[in-house]
Amino acid sequence: MRVIDLKKPVAITAWSCVGGKKEKEGPLAAGFDMLSSDDYFGQQSWEKAETAMQKYSLRSLMEKRKLNARDIDIALGGDLCNQITSTGFAYRDYMIPFGGMYGACSTMSLTMATAACLISGGVVNNAVAGASSHFCTAERQFRTPLDYGGKRTPTAQWTVTGAANVFLEREGKGPFITKVCFGRIVDLGITDANNMGAAMAPAAVATLTEYFIHSGKRPREYDAVYTGDLGLVGSRLLKEMMEKEGFPLENHIDCGMVIFDNEKQNVPAGASGCGCSGCVLAADILPRMAAGHLKKILFMATGALLSTTTTMQKESIPSVAHLVEIVADKEDL
Repeated sequence: MRVIDLKKPVAITAWSCVGGKKEKEGPLAAGFDMLSSDDYFGQQSWEKAETAMQKYSLRSLMEKRKLNARDIDIALGGDLCNQITSTGFAYRDYMIPFGGMYGACSTMSLTMATAACLISGGVVNNAVAGASSHFCTAERQFRTPLDYGGKRTPTAQWTVTGAANVFLEREGKGPFITKVCFGRIVDLGITDANNMGAAMAPAAVATLTEYFIHSGKRPREYDAVYTGDLGLVGSRLLKEMMEKEGFPLENHIDCGMVIFDNEKQNVPAGASGCGCSGCVLAADILPRMAAGHLKKILFMATGALLSTTTTMQKESIPSVAHLVEIVADKEDL
C-alpha cells in the first residue's frame, strides 16, 4: 500500500445521483438529481430497477456536462449484484468503453481512484466513475429475501437504494483529485454478516494510517475525513483504533450516518451499500466543495468482500478501503 501523488490533479467536472423512497425521506434529499417513491423505478424486478437507476444517473451526468456517449473515453462502475449485472446491463445501451469493477461498498472510491490514475497518467482524457446499490437486491443476495420477514439485528445497516456517477477530466475548474491510496485486504476474523461495520473498520484504519504515514499529512489538515459506510458500530471502532495509532479523528464523518435520519427512519446502525458513499458524495460533499464550504477532504469508501457462499462455509469477512484526496481549488494543494 502506498500513496500515489498524481502528477497532475484530475478535475471533477460533473456529478449526479439518483435515489429511492427512503432516500427521498432523508436529510440529503434536496441534493439528488432524481428521487422515486417507487423503488421499482417502473420496472418488473429489483435488479432491473437498479439498472434503471444507473441509466438515470448517467443521463443526468451527460446532460449536465453536455456530453454524448462518443465524448466519453471510458466508464468504470460496479454494484453489489452477482457479476455486477446491474451496471453491465446499464451500459449495454451505450457505445462507451466499459470497465466493470467490484470492491463491494468500496466501489465508488475504487472507480474514482482508478479513473484518476488513468487520466493523470495520460492514458485517457476523461472518464465516468460510479457505483450503485439497491436495498432489495442486496437483501436478496446477501441475507434473506424480503418476504422472509427476518428481524434485523441492532448492528445491521440499511443498504442505500441509489446510484451515483462523477465525470473526471484532465482540465476543469474542479474540485480536484490530487492523491490516491489503494487499500489492502484486512481480515480480523469477523464472521457476522449483519455486522459490516466491525468487519470494515480495520481496513479503514489500515488505509488511513498508511496514508498519513506516507503522505506526511495529519487528520487536522482536512476539513473532514469521510468514510463510506461504517455505520454506528464501525465509526466508533474507527475512532478508537485511530486514536491508538496516534491519529485522532476529530473531523470524521461517515456517509452511512448522514444519508438517513437514523432515529426517524429507523436505521439505528446507519446505512451501507455502494450507493451510500457515492450518493453522499454527489448530493452533499461535492456541492459543498463547489460552494466553497469545504476546501480539502479525504473520501474513503469501505467494502466487505463476502458472499453468501463464503458466509455459509463459515468464512470470515475480508475487507478493503480505498481513498482519494479531494481539494476544492488548486491553491489548496
